[in-house]
Amino acid sequence: MTRLTRDEIIKAVGQVDDVTIAEMIGTGATAEELAEAQAWILNDDPLLNAGKKLPTGRVRGLIDILAELEPDDEDGGQAGPLVSEG
Repeated sequence: MTRLTRDEIIKAVGQVDDVTIAEMIGTGATAEELAEAQAWILNDDPLLNAGKKLPTGRVRGLIDILAELEPDDEDGGQAGPLVSEG
């Protein structure tokens, strides 16, 4: 079980800022835990219906970070911090 790397994060979630990457690495999570967190973010109903317990620990931490990257209806659909291209 190896901790997330910068390359794994970028491959999984796309270009994000260095602070977000550091936060994700700082959780101590693995690539498998990041995939689980993404599954919860995309649609939690099938996971709950399959009897999965609500996430805790590192997966919960990743969900909180990923949720900050999601567009929010209240702020006009603006996503969280991304790396600028210029």
